[in-house]
Amino acid sequence: MALEVVGWFIQTVWLFLPAYFANAAPVLLHGGGPLDGGRNWGDGKRMLGDHKTVWGTLSGVAVGSAVGVVQGNAVQGVLFAVGAIGGDLLFAFIKRRLGIQPGKPLPLWDQVGFIILAILLGSLVEPRPTWQQDAAMIVTTVPVHYITNLFAWGLSWKKEPW
Repeated sequence: MALEVVGWFIQTVWLFLPAYFANAAPVLLHGGGPLDGGRNWGDGKRMLGDHKTVWGTLSGVAVGSAVGVVQGNAVQGVLFAVGAIGGDLLFAFIKRRLGIQPGKPLPLWDQVGFIILAILLGSLVEPRPTWQQDAAMIVTTVPVHYITNLFAWGLSWKKEPW
């Protein structure tokens, strides 16, 4: 029974790897200027901020998509990657609307924002994750995201530990 659960969890992580790689890639492969071009939204606040860059966005989609190709499911890999990057950008946009400055934390949403949209888009094609797999990834993402961000911060890859 325990081995079955472990096997199921490994398969679940494998399925969602494109989203995780897409979310991680911009930490290392960023630059090219801010994605929003420095523009403000109608409320006078930045759309996204300097932390969301052109190369970070493109590299995230490319790396996540490449993982999907390696897995043998390019279409789902692209959907997971676009979902992960899109979710991260969506929550950055929401944070700006709430008056939270780039680089400042919004607990929980900073950790799971990317995986929520990745789940939605990745579920459009086979193999569709089950609701149990979705829930497992949301719950797992919180500590994994926190630990990997601490690691990246410790290596000076990130300016903040969140």
